[in-house]
Amino acid sequence: EDLRVDGRGCEDYRCAEVETDVVSNTSGSARVKLGHTDILVGVKAEMGTPKLEKPDEGYLEFFVDCSANATPEFEGRGGEELGSELASTLYSVFSSEGTVDLKSLCINPREHCWILYVDVLLLECGGNLFDAISIAVKAALFNTRIPKVQVLEDEEGSKEIELSDDPYDCIRLNVDNVPCIVTLSKIGYRHVVDATLQEEACCLASLLISVTSKGALTSIKKVGKGSLDPESIFEMMETGKRVGKSLHVALQKILDEEESLGTSRQKVGFLG
Repeated sequence: EDLRVDGRGCEDYRCAEVETDVVSNTSGSARVKLGHTDILVGVKAEMGTPKLEKPDEGYLEFFVDCSANATPEFEGRGGEELGSELASTLYSVFSSEGTVDLKSLCINPREHCWILYVDVLLLECGGNLFDAISIAVKAALFNTRIPKVQVLEDEEGSKEIELSDDPYDCIRLNVDNVPCIVTLSKIGYRHVVDATLQEEACCLASLLISVTSKGALTSIKKVGKGSLDPESIFEMMETGKRVGKSLHVALQKILDEEESLGTSRQKVGFLG
Protein backbone atom coordinates (compact mmCIF):
# COMPACT_ATOMS: atom_id res chain seq x y z
CA GLU A 1 0.00 0.00 0.00
CA ASP A 2 3.12 2.26 0.20
CA LEU A 3 2.11 3.35 3.70
CA ARG A 4 4.12 2.81 6.86
CA VAL A 5 3.17 2.96 10.55
CA ASP A 6 4.35 6.57 10.86
CA GLY A 7 2.59 7.67 7.67
CA ARG A 8 5.63 7.68 5.39
CA GLY A 9 5.87 6.05 1.99
CA CYS A 10 8.44 3.30 1.34
CA GLU A 11 11.02 5.75 -0.07
CA ASP A 12 10.57 8.59 2.44
CA TYR A 13 13.17 9.63 5.00
CA ARG A 14 12.29 11.00 8.41
CA CYS A 15 13.05 14.67 8.99
CA ALA A 16 16.81 15.04 9.51
CA GLU A 17 18.43 17.89 11.46
CA VAL A 18 22.00 18.75 10.48
CA GLU A 19 24.26 21.21 12.26
CA THR A 20 27.97 21.72 11.60
CA ASP A 21 30.77 23.29 13.64
CA VAL A 22 29.38 22.13 16.98
CA VAL A 23 32.63 21.11 18.71
CA SER A 24 35.15 23.95 19.04
CA ASN A 25 38.41 21.99 19.45
CA THR A 26 38.11 19.98 16.21
CA SER A 27 39.06 20.76 12.60
CA GLY A 28 35.46 20.05 11.61
CA SER A 29 32.36 18.62 13.27
CA ALA A 30 28.70 17.88 12.68
CA ARG A 31 25.68 16.62 14.55
CA VAL A 32 22.83 14.79 12.83
CA LYS A 33 19.45 13.87 14.28
CA LEU A 34 17.38 11.48 12.20
CA GLY A 35 14.20 10.63 14.05
CA HIS A 36 15.47 9.31 17.40
CA THR A 37 18.95 8.58 16.05
CA ASP A 38 21.50 11.14 17.23
CA ILE A 39 25.07 11.20 15.90
CA LEU A 40 28.02 13.48 16.66
CA VAL A 41 31.10 13.44 14.41
CA GLY A 42 34.38 15.24 14.98
CA VAL A 43 37.27 15.42 12.50
CA LYS A 44 40.78 16.16 13.78
CA ALA A 45 43.60 16.90 11.31
CA GLU A 46 47.01 15.86 12.60
CA MET A 47 50.37 15.72 10.90
CA GLY A 48 51.85 12.27 10.33
CA THR A 49 53.89 10.13 7.96
CA PRO A 50 52.33 8.84 4.71
CA LYS A 51 51.80 5.11 4.31
CA LEU A 52 54.63 3.31 2.49
CA GLU A 53 52.40 2.08 -0.34
CA LYS A 54 50.98 5.60 -0.92
CA PRO A 55 53.85 8.02 -0.23
CA ASP A 56 52.15 11.07 -1.80
CA GLU A 57 48.76 10.80 -0.03
CA GLY A 58 47.25 11.51 3.36
CA TYR A 59 44.62 9.19 4.82
CA LEU A 60 41.53 8.92 7.01
CA GLU A 61 41.17 6.95 10.25
CA PHE A 62 37.72 6.06 11.59
CA PHE A 63 36.69 5.36 15.16
CA VAL A 64 33.11 4.72 16.26
CA ASP A 65 32.14 4.96 19.93
CA CYS A 66 28.76 3.63 21.01
CA SER A 67 27.74 5.56 24.12
CA ALA A 68 26.17 3.41 26.84
CA ASN A 69 23.40 6.03 27.04
CA ALA A 70 22.41 5.40 23.42
CA THR A 71 20.62 2.14 24.16
CA PRO A 72 20.70 -0.38 27.05
CA GLU A 73 22.33 -2.93 24.68
CA PHE A 74 25.57 -0.89 24.74
CA GLU A 75 26.10 -1.20 28.47
CA GLY A 76 29.37 -2.88 29.42
CA ARG A 77 31.10 -3.90 26.21
CA GLY A 78 27.94 -4.37 24.19
CA GLY A 79 28.64 -1.52 21.80
CA GLU A 80 32.20 -2.52 20.89
CA GLU A 81 31.23 -5.09 18.25
CA LEU A 82 28.80 -2.70 16.57
CA GLY A 83 31.36 0.11 16.78
CA SER A 84 33.99 -1.92 14.92
CA GLU A 85 31.40 -3.05 12.35
CA LEU A 86 30.38 0.57 11.69
CA ALA A 87 34.03 1.64 11.43
CA SER A 88 34.90 -1.17 8.97
CA THR A 89 31.86 -0.18 6.84
CA LEU A 90 33.12 3.43 6.75
CA TYR A 91 36.60 2.20 5.73
CA SER A 92 35.12 0.19 2.85
CA VAL A 93 32.91 3.12 1.74
CA PHE A 94 35.90 5.48 1.67
CA SER A 95 38.30 2.94 0.15
CA SER A 96 37.01 3.52 -3.37
CA GLU A 97 39.18 5.96 -5.28
CA GLY A 98 38.15 9.57 -5.61
CA THR A 99 35.81 9.83 -2.60
CA VAL A 100 38.24 12.29 -0.99
CA ASP A 101 41.23 13.86 -2.74
CA LEU A 102 43.91 12.26 -0.55
CA LYS A 103 46.75 13.79 -2.59
CA SER A 104 45.68 17.25 -1.36
CA LEU A 105 46.44 16.01 2.18
CA CYS A 106 50.10 15.38 1.31
CA ILE A 107 52.53 18.01 2.60
CA ASN A 108 55.86 16.44 1.69
CA PRO A 109 55.92 13.09 -0.19
CA ARG A 110 57.21 10.20 1.98
CA GLU A 111 57.73 12.54 4.94
CA HIS A 112 54.67 14.50 6.04
CA CYS A 113 50.95 14.33 5.38
CA TRP A 114 47.69 15.19 7.09
CA ILE A 115 45.86 12.33 8.78
CA LEU A 116 42.16 12.97 9.33
CA TYR A 117 40.89 11.23 12.47
CA VAL A 118 37.12 10.87 12.08
CA ASP A 119 35.52 10.14 15.46
CA VAL A 120 31.87 9.11 15.46
CA LEU A 121 29.88 9.13 18.70
CA LEU A 122 26.46 7.46 18.87
CA LEU A 123 24.40 9.47 21.33
CA GLU A 124 21.05 7.79 20.70
CA CYS A 125 19.95 4.86 18.56
CA GLY A 126 16.56 5.04 16.92
CA GLY A 127 17.14 2.91 13.83
CA ASN A 128 19.03 3.46 10.57
CA LEU A 129 22.48 4.10 12.07
CA PHE A 130 24.50 3.65 8.87
CA ASP A 131 22.66 6.36 6.92
CA ALA A 132 22.75 8.86 9.79
CA ILE A 133 26.49 8.28 10.33
CA SER A 134 27.30 8.70 6.63
CA ILE A 135 25.35 12.00 6.51
CA ALA A 136 27.15 13.24 9.65
CA VAL A 137 30.58 12.21 8.30
CA LYS A 138 29.97 14.03 5.00
CA ALA A 139 28.77 17.16 6.85
CA ALA A 140 31.80 17.07 9.20
CA LEU A 141 34.24 16.66 6.29
CA PHE A 142 32.54 19.59 4.51
CA ASN A 143 33.08 21.65 7.68
CA THR A 144 36.74 20.58 8.06
CA ARG A 145 39.39 23.25 7.71
CA ILE A 146 43.04 22.17 7.48
CA PRO A 147 45.76 24.78 8.19
CA LYS A 148 47.97 25.73 5.26
CA VAL A 149 51.62 24.81 5.72
CA GLN A 150 54.83 25.77 4.00
CA VAL A 151 57.87 23.52 3.71
CA LEU A 152 61.01 25.61 4.15
CA GLU A 153 64.41 24.19 3.23
CA ASP A 154 67.59 25.70 4.64
CA GLU A 155 71.07 25.68 3.06
CA GLU A 156 71.97 22.36 4.64
CA GLY A 157 68.93 20.70 3.06
CA SER A 158 66.99 20.10 6.26
CA LYS A 159 63.28 20.81 5.97
CA GLU A 160 61.14 22.76 8.35
CA ILE A 161 57.38 23.01 8.36
CA GLU A 162 55.72 26.32 9.07
CA LEU A 163 52.02 26.60 9.82
CA SER A 164 50.12 29.65 8.67
CA ASP A 165 49.20 32.07 11.48
CA ASP A 166 46.00 33.18 9.75
CA PRO A 167 43.08 30.97 10.95
CA TYR A 168 41.23 31.73 7.70
CA ASP A 169 44.20 30.62 5.58
CA CYS A 170 43.21 26.98 5.31
CA ILE A 171 42.38 24.29 2.79
CA ARG A 172 38.93 22.78 2.44
CA LEU A 173 38.07 19.27 1.33
CA ASN A 174 36.06 18.72 -1.81
CA VAL A 175 33.19 16.48 -0.63
CA ASP A 176 31.34 16.28 -3.97
CA ASN A 177 32.29 12.60 -4.37
CA VAL A 178 31.85 11.59 -0.72
CA PRO A 179 29.08 8.98 -0.77
CA CYS A 180 26.11 8.66 1.56
CA ILE A 181 24.87 5.26 2.65
CA VAL A 182 21.27 4.33 1.86
CA THR A 183 20.03 1.31 3.84
CA LEU A 184 17.20 -0.61 2.19
CA SER A 185 15.41 -2.97 4.55
CA LYS A 186 13.44 -5.87 3.07
CA ILE A 187 10.10 -6.36 4.80
CA GLY A 188 7.83 -8.92 3.19
CA TYR A 189 7.87 -8.35 -0.57
CA ARG A 190 8.72 -4.66 -0.30
CA HIS A 191 11.77 -2.68 0.79
CA VAL A 192 11.84 0.55 2.77
CA VAL A 193 14.44 3.25 3.36
CA ASP A 194 15.27 4.82 6.74
CA ALA A 195 13.77 2.04 8.85
CA THR A 196 12.78 2.78 12.45
CA LEU A 197 13.71 0.39 15.28
CA GLN A 198 10.33 -1.34 14.98
CA GLU A 199 10.75 -1.80 11.23
CA GLU A 200 14.30 -3.10 11.72
CA ALA A 201 12.87 -5.72 14.10
CA CYS A 202 10.56 -6.95 11.29
CA CYS A 203 13.33 -6.97 8.71
CA LEU A 204 15.28 -10.15 7.91
CA ALA A 205 17.86 -8.65 5.54
CA SER A 206 19.07 -5.19 4.52
CA LEU A 207 21.24 -3.85 1.76
CA LEU A 208 23.67 -1.00 2.47
CA ILE A 209 24.37 0.96 -0.69
CA SER A 210 26.81 3.85 -0.77
CA VAL A 211 25.83 6.36 -3.46
CA THR A 212 27.62 9.48 -4.68
CA SER A 213 25.80 12.71 -5.52
CA LYS A 214 25.93 11.72 -9.21
CA GLY A 215 24.16 8.42 -8.47
CA ALA A 216 27.21 6.16 -8.80
CA LEU A 217 27.42 3.14 -6.48
CA THR A 218 30.73 2.81 -4.64
CA SER A 219 30.02 -0.18 -2.39
CA ILE A 220 27.28 -2.65 -1.49
CA LYS A 221 26.98 -4.74 1.65
CA LYS A 222 24.27 -7.10 2.84
CA VAL A 223 23.45 -7.27 6.53
CA GLY A 224 21.00 -9.48 8.40
CA LYS A 225 20.35 -13.21 8.56
CA GLY A 226 17.81 -13.46 5.75
CA SER A 227 18.47 -13.94 2.05
CA LEU A 228 17.83 -11.62 -0.90
CA ASP A 229 17.07 -12.87 -4.42
CA PRO A 230 18.93 -11.19 -7.33
CA GLU A 231 15.80 -9.56 -8.73
CA SER A 232 15.02 -7.73 -5.49
CA ILE A 233 18.71 -6.72 -5.15
CA PHE A 234 18.60 -4.95 -8.54
CA GLU A 235 15.33 -3.29 -7.58
CA MET A 236 16.83 -2.14 -4.27
CA MET A 237 19.92 -0.78 -6.05
CA GLU A 238 17.78 1.34 -8.35
CA THR A 239 15.79 2.66 -5.38
CA GLY A 240 19.05 3.35 -3.52
CA LYS A 241 20.45 5.38 -6.44
CA ARG A 242 17.27 7.42 -6.77
CA VAL A 243 16.90 8.11 -3.04
CA GLY A 244 20.66 8.69 -2.59
CA LYS A 245 20.78 11.41 -5.24
CA SER A 246 17.92 13.37 -3.65
CA LEU A 247 19.51 12.89 -0.20
CA HIS A 248 22.77 14.47 -1.45
CA VAL A 249 20.91 17.42 -2.99
CA ALA A 250 19.01 18.13 0.25
CA LEU A 251 22.16 17.78 2.40
CA GLN A 252 24.31 20.02 0.17
CA LYS A 253 21.58 22.68 0.11
CA ILE A 254 21.48 22.78 3.93
CA LEU A 255 25.29 22.84 4.24
CA ASP A 256 25.57 25.72 1.74
CA GLU A 257 22.78 27.64 3.47
CA GLU A 258 24.41 27.21 6.87
CA GLU A 259 27.80 28.32 5.53
CA SER A 260 26.34 31.41 3.85
CA LEU A 261 25.26 32.67 7.29
CA GLY A 262 28.93 32.89 8.31
CA THR A 263 29.72 34.07 11.83
CA SER A 264 26.23 35.52 12.31
CA ARG A 265 24.83 31.98 12.50
CA GLN A 266 23.19 31.20 15.80
CA LYS A 267 24.43 27.89 17.13
CA VAL A 268 21.69 25.74 18.60
CA GLY A 269 23.67 22.58 19.33
CA PHE A 270 24.07 21.43 22.92
CA LEU A 271 27.74 22.44 22.69
CA GLY A 272 27.07 25.69 20.79
